[in-house]
Amino acid sequence: NSFVTRTNTCGELRSAHVGQKVTLYGWVQYQRQGLFLVLRDFQGLTQVIIPQDEAHSHVKELLSNAPLESVVRVTGTVSPRPLGQQNPKMPTGDIEVKAETAEILNSCKKLPFEIKDFVKKSEALRMQYRYLDLRSPRLQSNLRLRSRLVMRMREYLCNLHGFVDVETPTLFKRTPGGAKEFLVPSREAGKFYSLPQSPQQFKQLLMIGGLDRYFQVARCYRDEGARPDRQPEFTQIDIEMSFVDQAGIQRLIEGLLQHSWPEERGSIMTPFPSMTYEEALAQYGTDKPDTRFGMKIVDISDVLRGSNVHFVQNALSYPHGSIRAICIPQGVRYLTNKHLESLKESAKSQFNQEIMEIICRPDGSLKSLLTKFLGEKEKSELVQALNIQEDDVVLLAAGEHKQVCSALGALRLLSANFLEAAGLALRDPTAFHFLWVVDFPLFLPKAENPTELESAHHPFTAPHPSDASLLYSDPTKVRSQHYDLVLNGNEVGGGSIRIHSAEQQRFVLEKVLKEDSEVLSHLIEALELGAPPHGGIALGLDRLISLIVDAPSIRDVIAFPKSFRGRDLMGNAPDYVTPEELEPYHIQVSWPLEEKEAKKN
Repeated sequence: NSFVTRTNTCGELRSAHVGQKVTLYGWVQYQRQGLFLVLRDFQGLTQVIIPQDEAHSHVKELLSNAPLESVVRVTGTVSPRPLGQQNPKMPTGDIEVKAETAEILNSCKKLPFEIKDFVKKSEALRMQYRYLDLRSPRLQSNLRLRSRLVMRMREYLCNLHGFVDVETPTLFKRTPGGAKEFLVPSREAGKFYSLPQSPQQFKQLLMIGGLDRYFQVARCYRDEGARPDRQPEFTQIDIEMSFVDQAGIQRLIEGLLQHSWPEERGSIMTPFPSMTYEEALAQYGTDKPDTRFGMKIVDISDVLRGSNVHFVQNALSYPHGSIRAICIPQGVRYLTNKHLESLKESAKSQFNQEIMEIICRPDGSLKSLLTKFLGEKEKSELVQALNIQEDDVVLLAAGEHKQVCSALGALRLLSANFLEAAGLALRDPTAFHFLWVVDFPLFLPKAENPTELESAHHPFTAPHPSDASLLYSDPTKVRSQHYDLVLNGNEVGGGSIRIHSAEQQRFVLEKVLKEDSEVLSHLIEALELGAPPHGGIALGLDRLISLIVDAPSIRDVIAFPKSFRGRDLMGNAPDYVTPEELEPYHIQVSWPLEEKEAKKN
């Protein structure tokens, strides 16, 4: 209550305050028949008794007629609630304030929706009136938790470990590779700035500049179009260190999260488990596994290798051919035929992968088109390999290793959703399973042209020391010093040890990625002028907070987010500008024909 004219907040009065005269400010949340109202502020609720005597008729009239969500000031005396009228659900439920004077500071007109968490309203309406949505207890709680977490992170990095908080430029130039960047016109004809997708180059240059340890709560920008749970502007905890290896970065982040973790969410155990990219793909079908539940992918190639089944032998004849399966516990009990068809259709449409199911009957026998062609020994080995129990359902896929694993990984998550919707508790929403994924490939084939390569992380990532020589002979086989931090199946951080040799950086850009190294001439020149070995990481703050508070979307932990299509529905941005405003930037808008006609009308 420092610096303000209230004596207390609406969430702090208790029995110990009885008899005190207080002044409260807040919003009218509820009013009943001119007898009492509930006043709300950022900290909580207080019941205010409206006076009924003639001497306070003005106060009664004022408070009885105040529309909901009006801002009022109330001065009165704290009293105990009458016996039997205490409210144990309210922290202030043992007391009430008997109003003596009051003032309407701002009357509220009819609201577009009620300020209550349980009242359903469309996300578009919430975003249009975001300043009203921010009054809800849930968003208030999320943003305050976010603030506390960031403050604790600053304390850990700057006060305890000597990091320097440095702000890096927002206006820069295009970076080769990675996500698409927003362009900002300049007054020089034909020249544009880019909004950085991360402060990657700047933090490396800070290491070359000798700062040793850098940190920033960084605003980042990516022009990724309409993505369901992405934002065109987002925040990351950006970190870089000199003279560090992968293990050092991992220990730092584990300590950082342990130090800043909200007490009300329990404690987290360190060190976090680690698995290689290849292990993650083979066991979970993804590079961001949700390890809160089992249903791992199992390789059953050896079990079926001796069978005479045509599709099995066909799959195993390929260089990377594989037969794998997942076992869905109690699938017979919780999954319908419609669910099974949906799983098969999903694998077919997303991965062009056929799926065969095997059902374990109550007597332990297996029902499937496949098992007709298997001997008793093979059936027994199959049951053992997958630990099949009564009423389990097995989904089996055969084909190229990566495609099979990716398809089964997606079905693992989809079937978990089906099981939970049917009432089987599988993933504990209060559990936080962190995991390091390491040893990623340094390069991947481009989706649009598989004969060309692109960086799996970014072009500044250093090759694994054991694979450094392969960079020049067979770059497709090179592992990287790239590491991701995964939480409950979501990537919440990613980083790498960087290339600190100008010669190696130039080779990667020009020979492997076929990029014009001139765009990065400033960085390559800096690497030639005494660059220390260095590495870093960035944590996605929005994603991390949304997982901590179990929010359905990252938009619920950002004060003023953009919509699904990247629009600000409150301020109606982006918006049109006049030709006169564009003139200094040497830009003319070429309108699509239908928009030309619309503007005319």
